[in-house]
Amino acid sequence: MTSKRAFITGITGQDGAYLSQLLVEKGYEVHGLLRRSASADVVGTRLKWIGIADRVTLHDGNMMDLGSLIRIIETVEPVEIYNLAAQSFVKSSWQQPYLTGMTTGMGVTNMLEATRIVCPNARFYQASSSEMFGLIQEPIQSETTPFYPRSPYAAAKLYGHWMTVNYRESFGMHASSGILFNHESPLRGIEFVTRKITDGVARIKLGLIKKIALGNLDAKRDWGHARDYVKAMWLMTQQEQAGDYVVATGRTVTVRDFCNLAFAHVGLKAEDHIEIDPRFMRPAEVEVLHGNPAKAQKHLGWAAETSLEKLVSEMVEADLDRLVKHTHL
Repeated sequence: MTSKRAFITGITGQDGAYLSQLLVEKGYEVHGLLRRSASADVVGTRLKWIGIADRVTLHDGNMMDLGSLIRIIETVEPVEIYNLAAQSFVKSSWQQPYLTGMTTGMGVTNMLEATRIVCPNARFYQASSSEMFGLIQEPIQSETTPFYPRSPYAAAKLYGHWMTVNYRESFGMHASSGILFNHESPLRGIEFVTRKITDGVARIKLGLIKKIALGNLDAKRDWGHARDYVKAMWLMTQQEQAGDYVVATGRTVTVRDFCNLAFAHVGLKAEDHIEIDPRFMRPAEVEVLHGNPAKAQKHLGWAAETSLEKLVSEMVEADLDRLVKHTHL
């Protein structure tokens, strides 16, 4: 019996790893895009961390090279394509706006075009972002809330989002976008504030450092677990009709609240160990993001399963374990 084949860009990232795990468990043959770089020694670290590195097939290619994407898709013949690849660190997008625009924006067009040319009947998923809401136009954001991007990253994501809608409407492709709100895990990159916090808490608890420097503690985010959110991605590709869905918990807290939970987990007080560093402030801040996942709940049967408290505890424990064992991610 032939397995379903899925192709994932961004497979070596947080979401790509959890999505690969989910699809492997469902009996898929999983293939992913591998962008070669000088840091080849760390490629696949997340896939190894969750124990599935030997169960996925990686293909050399690049989001900026349409020819390589066409070649890979012709080889794999996927029934589902998940486009997760991006320059995804918001702060860096101000320093690298062109790179961000090309990879996070134009890369989506390349993937859509390769799909249209090679396998137009494949189910396509685009990773859109709550950052597109930016300067929020409604206190709680849904699929009908107007967008107002506040960073080069958000603007690039918005381009990719609308191109996905355009290909769906122009060519009849089964192309869906998940407007995912912030989602974290032990696999989150160390440059992201949540992982910076949990790694810092672990180091302070172990006596390795005394303080962590952060930016805006009053920014509010709707945080969920990436493991839950990739289930929504898969559910979108299973629907008879493609569409766009907000994926969120519906609960919003501040960065300060996240810090308090992380420090409390190891019996410490956040205020004793945090210092504010203006270098970590955004040029244009997104003050509040608060998602309404009602459509996903109704049409996909999806809901977040992991509480914020459980998420924070899992991340802190993973960082403690890594530091004690001298392993890194």
